[in-house]
Amino acid sequence: METATQTPLRAPAAHAGAAADPIVGHRVELQLLTTLKCNLKCSYCSLGVGDVLGSQTQVEYDVDELAAFAQAHLAGKEVYVTFYGGEPTLNRPMMIEVMQRFPQWRFQLQTNGTLLDDLPDWVLARLSNVLVSIDGGEATTDGYRGKGIYRQVLKNLRTARASIGGTVTARVTWGNPATTFEELDELVAADSPFDYLYWQFVADLMYDGDSVERRKAVLARLIERFFERTDRLYPLIPLMGIVRNKLMPGRAQELYAGRTQCRVSSHLINVMPNGQVFPCPDMMYVPSMLMGSVKGNWLKPSPLQQAASMPCGDCEAHAWCRGNCMKNLWLGYVKNDERYRRHVVEPICELLRFMGREIDRHDPQRWFGQLDLPVRRQLTDCEVYEYVEIMP
Repeated sequence: METATQTPLRAPAAHAGAAADPIVGHRVELQLLTTLKCNLKCSYCSLGVGDVLGSQTQVEYDVDELAAFAQAHLAGKEVYVTFYGGEPTLNRPMMIEVMQRFPQWRFQLQTNGTLLDDLPDWVLARLSNVLVSIDGGEATTDGYRGKGIYRQVLKNLRTARASIGGTVTARVTWGNPATTFEELDELVAADSPFDYLYWQFVADLMYDGDSVERRKAVLARLIERFFERTDRLYPLIPLMGIVRNKLMPGRAQELYAGRTQCRVSSHLINVMPNGQVFPCPDMMYVPSMLMGSVKGNWLKPSPLQQAASMPCGDCEAHAWCRGNCMKNLWLGYVKNDERYRRHVVEPICELLRFMGREIDRHDPQRWFGQLDLPVRRQLTDCEVYEYVEIMP
């Protein structure tokens, strides 16, 4: 199988003198994969596709090459880094070196949480957000990640929580159709170490039978809970993001330049340990997605863009969804993988449309009008929006 590691690092001649800025707008999210090694073996890991996971364990570029790349291609932009993997904390020296070299940048960590309590306090204090991968309750999480992982992660979080400078977000891959309202609700309970819950519907063949209807039943309860109160926010990022976009549709146009909200078409770049740059962290096994190199110091616009074959423009959700997951759309409608489209893309789109209808049923305009100003600001300006896809 052809993998991303086989692609040359030199810039194609056609792009050597290109004048167009590959980064759209004035922000850039720089996801640095510190290693593709991981200490867990989650059954649904997207980096397992194309034999990416574990293929690169050492960073092959140095911080001076990263600085030269940033000066050439990111100068004058607001840069926020997400340390990513594999499990990024397996390469703490690289994290520390980058944080010390670029103190003006913002930093987020996406981690499985098993080594979080080993990070120095000053590193934790510099993190604007920590995305901790967890899959719901104890049985669901341990089923995907291994026995005892759920309790270990919560224990580590409670140990480290006071030192973390920013927010902590539960990052759920919603794979199991048996996932309950109660286990998701528990992640943002009063005694939880999480400030927010973010989930993605798993991009895998897990939507057959009654699984979509079972998810809808849970979503209906989550949305009902979201609108129950006006004195505080039920901190579920996908619901917050959809409501924000419905109330202020111009935000999605402005923040993503009218492109997809997952940011891969505009200002998200992923740097592999070998220095290769890709727009989407789940497509680093596709050689045609290569868009740059830190070692070669070149960058071209993202090849992952909206295409005429994608049906988003005629969808009722387009105004607030904006064609969220470009990987799904590319596989389903550009690569024309009919099986993936029917069994993954279309069920997820149906779940998103259902969420939009349920939210409308609760009259979000009227609800928003009853919120205190601090709660309004939390909904409209949550910093976590900048680090996740918003749409699940």
